[in-house]
Amino acid sequence: MRGLTHRWIEPKPSPTEVARGDAALDPLVRRVLSARGIHGLEDAERFSSPSLKEMHAPTLMPGLERACERLLEALRAREPVVIYGDYDVDGVSATAILWHTMRHLAPEAIGEGLVRTYIPHRLDEGYGLNAEALCTFAEEGARVVVSVDCGITAREPARAAKDAGLDLIITDHHNPPTDDAALPDAFALVHPRVGDGYPFGELCGAGVAFKLAWRMLTMEQGSDRVSAEARRLLLDNLALAGLATIADVVPLVGENRVIAKHGLARVKHTQNVGLCALIEASGLDGKDVGSEEAGFVLGPRLNACGRMGHAREAVELLTTYDPERAHGLAKHLDRQNSGRRDIEKRIFEEASGCVESQGLDAPDRRAIVLAGEGWHPGVVGIVCSRLVGKYCRPSVLLCDDGSEASGSGRSIDGYNLHGALHSCSSLLTRFGGHDMAAGMGLDSGDVPEFAGRMGEHALEHIPESWLTPSLTLDCEADAGELTMRCLEQLESLAPFGRSNPAPLLLIRGVRVMRNGETMGSSGAHLQVRFGDGRGSSIRGIGWRMGEHVGLLREGMEIDVAARPKINRWKGSARVELELKDVRVGEPV
Repeated sequence: MRGLTHRWIEPKPSPTEVARGDAALDPLVRRVLSARGIHGLEDAERFSSPSLKEMHAPTLMPGLERACERLLEALRAREPVVIYGDYDVDGVSATAILWHTMRHLAPEAIGEGLVRTYIPHRLDEGYGLNAEALCTFAEEGARVVVSVDCGITAREPARAAKDAGLDLIITDHHNPPTDDAALPDAFALVHPRVGDGYPFGELCGAGVAFKLAWRMLTMEQGSDRVSAEARRLLLDNLALAGLATIADVVPLVGENRVIAKHGLARVKHTQNVGLCALIEASGLDGKDVGSEEAGFVLGPRLNACGRMGHAREAVELLTTYDPERAHGLAKHLDRQNSGRRDIEKRIFEEASGCVESQGLDAPDRRAIVLAGEGWHPGVVGIVCSRLVGKYCRPSVLLCDDGSEASGSGRSIDGYNLHGALHSCSSLLTRFGGHDMAAGMGLDSGDVPEFAGRMGEHALEHIPESWLTPSLTLDCEADAGELTMRCLEQLESLAPFGRSNPAPLLLIRGVRVMRNGETMGSSGAHLQVRFGDGRGSSIRGIGWRMGEHVGLLREGMEIDVAARPKINRWKGSARVELELKDVRVGEPV
């Protein structure tokens, strides 16, 4: 089944529904849950309201106990400690989580400057642990370095740290080497997929840091129960971990769902001075923060300084206790985010032109690899995501200075980008990441061969059907079922994101009440009124669907793939449809 722009993966009839006879759950909500494999009422309630008690004990993660013992020993002995992070939301949040925890445990060590944070410069140093920086820490007197959100493939930097006399603790979540013998030789490796015993392997970097911080607090107190102040700190740290879980696009299932659900709920009430300032600067003061606000409002602002300048400003924002400084930093990040959008638009237009002029959108070309001079290294990753959305192909953009080309890639569902890079590893000077996103570097002269090999790998592993974007529909619905009660229950399935998308419904035979109209200054968007089956109408909004406006004429009956939403505005609320695609029939 196809619409105007997508393949529709239709829902399969489910043999069971959630608590079919239970009036507490709307019938449409039961069908959505059934489509997601949730059939019992108890499971439905657990999914809607996951408990913090469902989080796994930190002690289950291999290497974590050893890491906590060493960090606590360093704090007690006044040994200098460096928290080495990454420059994205995940790395910055993870850095702040450990810093706040160490401040709580040893405020005098913070006051004496014995605990410091370090974020590599994206342009000058690139991603991950840097041997030169580690050796500098040792020369300056550091005894322990703990990485967050990086390091699991850093064999050479780990060797340099050991030779320099550093105890290196690596905490990470990115894909580890397939061979354990290739793991870095560090004092401790803390990773949910390295070693045996940890039951959930999909934590983000800040999720791993949260587990480390949690265990440090209980270990220091000698009890699983912590003080009221430590509990408040854990909740504020959970807010940071929740933001990172959304921003890093990890699957929102299992433990990640618990972290995201409770972490985002805490954001509105956080006592983190910097996060409060960012919320205010973003126009979200007093509002609930869900996955959309985390992923598209707060996240980009935290990312902006790492992309456009230096992410240490984001770390300072999340660790400062000075409200005036926090407000200044939050406004600065907001301005940098505006500049990032302008640069992103220019590179996207250039890259799109290259795709079409080089025929990279042809059926037999199933990967996009482009190199450009003057492309901003901090922005190419976002542009890759936009190219994936436009052309439905894994995309890699490289910034080429004539000597070295470095960049980022983003993938489509089902295609392991990290695995593709591994197949080209003989050409790469460095690479790392996971199935959906990765970074890499190589000599400029090897770019053509790299593009060729990536193209061959994609052609072998990506079926032609994957080149048309798909929509997976949860279930069928009638427009008349979309009551306020139903949508409020659907909202309880949030936060939405990877592996738990917002419900997508197939609504057949909806009557167009009047001709479609365009919206926005450039007419890029579409709005249309449908009959709702109850004698009134419901508005449908199609973002970036304005080009199809002429196809929707009064009196037609069409099928729609749509996400139902509650539009809340100035104290009023109404049900709307966010159109993802339509299938047009003949006028009635």
